[in-house]
Amino acid sequence: MNMNFKCKLPIPAEVKEQYPVSVEIQETIAERNKMIADVIRGADDRILLIIGPCSADNEDSVIDYICRLRDVQEKVSEKVLIVPRIYTNKPRTTGKGYKGMLHQPDPNKEPDMYKGIVAIRKMHLRAIRETGFTCADEMLYPENHRYLNDLLGYVAVGARSVENQQHRLTASGLKVPVGMKNPVSGSLAVLMNSIEAAQSGHTFLYRGWEVSTTGNELAHAILRGYENHHSQSMPNYHYETLQLLNELYQAKGFSNPAAIIDTNHCNSGKKPFEQPRIVKEVLSSRKYNDDIRKLVKGFMIESYIEDGAQKIDEHIYGKSITDPCIGWEKTERLILDIADRA
Repeated sequence: MNMNFKCKLPIPAEVKEQYPVSVEIQETIAERNKMIADVIRGADDRILLIIGPCSADNEDSVIDYICRLRDVQEKVSEKVLIVPRIYTNKPRTTGKGYKGMLHQPDPNKEPDMYKGIVAIRKMHLRAIRETGFTCADEMLYPENHRYLNDLLGYVAVGARSVENQQHRLTASGLKVPVGMKNPVSGSLAVLMNSIEAAQSGHTFLYRGWEVSTTGNELAHAILRGYENHHSQSMPNYHYETLQLLNELYQAKGFSNPAAIIDTNHCNSGKKPFEQPRIVKEVLSSRKYNDDIRKLVKGFMIESYIEDGAQKIDEHIYGKSITDPCIGWEKTERLILDIADRA
């Protein structure tokens, strides 16, 4: 086997014991996560806004950004429920480049997985302690999820992972909402199969254990656009696609159709400044059609302190080192606009 086994990492229980959750934080998590789940269930008609950097590369700037969201949340609390993105794993199409804080807690240094595990847990804990927000993270590696599972309010399964059986089965055992992105091909049939798998109970192998699950009723769709046969970005947030998705949900017999619209990636052609326009179009579709209003629970938006993106060695505070984002001024304006239009 062509692998160099460098060191054995501590199991999640050991890391949780070193960086525990206080009773006060446990109560905050429970309260917040009920709110998020209620939006997905349809018991709360606020817009769910999963928003933040493409990747969480620097703890101080990420927490600074989330504190700003906290201030805006108070202004829009009747119409919008904000869930900050703290994405600590970064999927790479070719496997090359910065893979997120889990791999490299310092993007300018060599990978160190143990330091990464500690860094991402401390950052999520700090976000809850300083802002009261439970946050969203992507489940890129199902076997690593338990290092954070007691802290998260929302989990996403990416377009390149959603067809993977281990991701689907692990999602079926989570207690928080899990957004299943449509695959890169755009197949809504594959997306629906993924949601059905995540909502169903299973027995499978996980971290050396035989485990069983009862299914996650909070598993739902994320529409993020797709690539055609010429590798061109194609959107899937338009009215007709939302109608079709709702029909597919009904055909499957799901009791609670739910979808989040990812306004970046292939929906914007990775042009982040198109995100406000996309939000406005989808909000118009929700107003026009009551079925779509019930289906579309909210948005996923890539946003940070500064507009755009930078190279890793530029060191501009609060600017993405992966995909470009909209900056804070545009972000605040967009959130207030969503609350006015919701």
